[in-house]
Amino acid sequence: MQAIWKGTLAFGMVSIPIRLYSAIEDRDVSFHQVHDEDAGRVRYHRVCTVCGKEVAYTDLAKSFELPSGETVMLTDEDFANLPLPTTKTVELVAFVPAGQIDPLALARGYYLEPEAAGRKPYELLRAALERTKRVGLAKVAVRNKESLAVLRPRRDALALQTMVWPDEVRTAQFDVLEREVSVSDTELRMANTLIEAMASDFAPETYHDGYREALLSVIEAKTAGRDVAAQPAPAEPTPPLDLITALQASVEAAQAARSESVDVPTQRTSPSPSTKRTRRPR
Repeated sequence: MQAIWKGTLAFGMVSIPIRLYSAIEDRDVSFHQVHDEDAGRVRYHRVCTVCGKEVAYTDLAKSFELPSGETVMLTDEDFANLPLPTTKTVELVAFVPAGQIDPLALARGYYLEPEAAGRKPYELLRAALERTKRVGLAKVAVRNKESLAVLRPRRDALALQTMVWPDEVRTAQFDVLEREVSVSDTELRMANTLIEAMASDFAPETYHDGYREALLSVIEAKTAGRDVAAQPAPAEPTPPLDLITALQASVEAAQAARSESVDVPTQRTSPSPSTKRTRRPR
């Protein structure tokens, strides 16, 4: 992995020199835009609206347009010299219960690697977070933007996940939610039964990107000159069932699927109890 940021993790009066690495790897299938008649690549050019000339990437600059229509030019030096301490420091500002962090606010994930001189305080902080069951709330500036971030132990490392600011999380506002609706005890018990029937430990290795695999299989077939098999037409929608009947059918289907996964080990879609015991993330 290649470090994208180098700075300091400030833990009270303790400073830990660190490097920041992206924890996420983009595995999407990439495509080029081409002319459908001759498969020629379609390229986009940066053209100045004033002089009409194409602008090289090295000649690009950033600007901010004022309400008056005037333009303020900003240089790389302006961004590098921002009067902001978090441009070089992951500043821990509080330690909060993990359950108080809204998952909707979480964004990109990173790993923090300590320099050799900071190995001991790094491990101290990681162990303390694990013991107290809290996460560090931090401020950091990455890619020309300051963000809140959550610092948490992940196995033997510290992971940092940036967050959007509170005013960037939208509130769900739907008129339909304002309508009064009642849920009966029978419906709630049946829903609980369905949840228990589908309950399992999270095993991320059992899930995969079916869309990407289907795309790659189509590309492989076209490369080999084979016909691409057409997908069967979707089944006709069934008449709507009442909620209790639908829940009961769902419970029976979930229980049958679980029974099959136990009876036929080679066709299991979820790990057996003996394989579910994985190392607890730290």
